[in-house]
Amino acid sequence: MLSEANLREVVRLGIALSAEKDKNLLFGKLLRTAMEITGCDAGTLYLFRDGKLHFKVMKTLSQGVSRGEQGEPIDLPPVALREENVCAFSALHRELINIPDVYHSDRFDFSGPRRYDAMTGYRTGSMLVVPLEDAEGELIGVLQLINKLDKENGFIRFTEEDEFILQSLGSMTAVSLSNMLYVNEIKAQMFSFVQAFATAVDERTPYNGTHTRKVTIYAELVAEEINRLHREGRTEESFDEARREQLVLAAALHDIGKMIVPLAVMNKATRLDERLETVRQRFRLLDAWYERDALAGRLTEEEAARLRGELAADLALIEAKNSAGFLPDEDLEKLGAIAKKTYEAPDGTQTPYLTEEEARCLLIRKGTLTDEERKTMESHVVMTDRILSKVRFNPKYAQARRFAATHHELLNGRGYPSHLTAEELPLESRILTVVDVFDALTCTDRPYKKPIPRPKAFAILRDMAKNGQIEERLVDYLENALADVEIEDVERMAQSDTWGSEFFA
Repeated sequence: MLSEANLREVVRLGIALSAEKDKNLLFGKLLRTAMEITGCDAGTLYLFRDGKLHFKVMKTLSQGVSRGEQGEPIDLPPVALREENVCAFSALHRELINIPDVYHSDRFDFSGPRRYDAMTGYRTGSMLVVPLEDAEGELIGVLQLINKLDKENGFIRFTEEDEFILQSLGSMTAVSLSNMLYVNEIKAQMFSFVQAFATAVDERTPYNGTHTRKVTIYAELVAEEINRLHREGRTEESFDEARREQLVLAAALHDIGKMIVPLAVMNKATRLDERLETVRQRFRLLDAWYERDALAGRLTEEEAARLRGELAADLALIEAKNSAGFLPDEDLEKLGAIAKKTYEAPDGTQTPYLTEEEARCLLIRKGTLTDEERKTMESHVVMTDRILSKVRFNPKYAQARRFAATHHELLNGRGYPSHLTAEELPLESRILTVVDVFDALTCTDRPYKKPIPRPKAFAILRDMAKNGQIEERLVDYLENALADVEIEDVERMAQSDTWGSEFFA
């Protein structure tokens, strides 16, 4: 019959186990409580993995031994499932085993405990072993208790009450662990889908490369830096596991809306992009027409030579400025003048040097996108929000959609798409904005721009902060977090086949 005191302890442990979210603490709590209630000196918890029993937690009170309670690995070889070993037998047959004294038992091979005793001076005596199974009867591990103690600290046999207690504790732990593993499996499954979406976005175009992955890495680094400062008492903000996971989730999903942006816009590396070849062909045709006009007497040889020379110079300017990052007024005027030129055929037909669309593309002052194309590209944020609105997020991650959909908003309200202001933007959104801009500045996989050196990139970010666009302390946090990290190292991490495992485990 279970005593009232022990019953209270079992109930107390059951409540504690159901509330525990850290499996390492769960295992340590199980072993400690089992030893306390049964009044024994030592115990070992094994976990079943890869067909063997692996040491998870070990305690011996009389020798001050405590290993594995914080999740640290135990450097002992695992136990093979052979019937001569008492723990393996218990695991194989799902049987509780109570040995009064291992030195007077020939049922199992106890040469291991005897060797241990010879080396340490310990005396292994009574032993109680119980298998741990989940609700489906799958083996989770084995719990082994050693040396139940009497009032004089001599070992005695484990009682039937001890057997009942150990089986009860084992069952409760197995249920708690199964629930924990089930929750973790659901979470891992969700994050694996997130990884798949992030990979799909990045792989859709070679010009997006590893952007999503790097933004995720940078966001994680900033969260770690904030936690470091919090531990030092230098900031009130901090990221516990749930908050960190939500930030990482939002980072990995922030560009999912790019799945619907046309590749012609996504991949537009230069102002004219594929239109350049059409312009070249037209200029070759114009050159041939001017030569023909000279042969036909419509132009003098000098006039034809001048026009053909100007034509070649115009094409050279177009080709040079097609990929320029920024066009000053002088270049825009020259290109505008070319756009106004036409060739008049003998029948009066007018052929412009450039079409209206080509001229509109060439006259882009900065970047490669026209106003219409930029609006199309910017629509990816709206689509990110729309796509994520269809996802049923766990309450722990309910804000991930909001963070992802606001990564282009600015503190001064001049961002997009909703022109939110500082008061409306949570810390996570601000972090994503900073790391997103930083990667856009320093990335090495954009054919239309060279990567900006890190010092200059941070100078640009600080200018943005001074203009009220982003938060300067987050720029500092990112720079500090990257103090010992090279951009190339981040690139390698992002390109790794195991990307995400460190965030989504």
